[in-house]
Amino acid sequence: MADLGGAALVVGGASGIGRACVEALAAAGWATAVADLKPGPGEAAIALDVRDREAVAAVVAAVAAEDGGLGTVVYAAGTARVTPLLEIEQREWELVLGVNLGGAFNVLQAAAPHIPAGGSFTAISSIDSRAPVDGLAHYGAAKAGVEALIRSAALELGPAGVRCNAVLPGLVRTPLMAPQLERPGVEAAFVAQTPLRGVAEPAEVADVVAFLASPAARWITGAAIPVDGGMSLTEHPKLR
Repeated sequence: MADLGGAALVVGGASGIGRACVEALAAAGWATAVADLKPGPGEAAIALDVRDREAVAAVVAAVAAEDGGLGTVVYAAGTARVTPLLEIEQREWELVLGVNLGGAFNVLQAAAPHIPAGGSFTAISSIDSRAPVDGLAHYGAAKAGVEALIRSAALELGPAGVRCNAVLPGLVRTPLMAPQLERPGVEAAFVAQTPLRGVAEPAEVADVVAFLASPAARWITGAAIPVDGGMSLTEHPKLR
């Protein structure tokens, strides 16, 4: 860990990739703080709806004040629905864009003033931002927007010494993906089209996030790094 002071804040850190990021950052020596829409019972996490700009600003300011700033921030909150383009209703569009893209913007804008030189912001995107997936038009659009946001943030915050990057997972064994993986043949189809022949565990993504928060990544900013076992090199399996 860089000697920056402050905490590692993981938004969406109560489950899946986010929880793995909390564990990886803690193992690297970071003091961690977690915010999530639905923290588990007895979990030391702050309840937060990332679409609520005022709530986001209040939580970020409180964590920064308690921990002496924010050495690194990870945006891992996300949601997805598999719906054909012409069947996506306004409410679903706003939910998927609001959580995946709007929430990332809210957290980034609130957190950036509390991140010192040498600190970083990392967003969890998806390889679905790079190629169309039948039924994921809104999710792909949101994740592509996240990567554009990260590039702009890297450009504008770079002079202050703040690095901004995106990590693009492929198939990961998380609660969000569980319903799809439980469908007959879906997991096998993904594995067959992944060059490294497997399904990633959340820790395999989190290790890259922890690297990006470390001094070893001090000259990396504006990057979008696939962590997908090579899945983006092939055609995406059908989800419907």
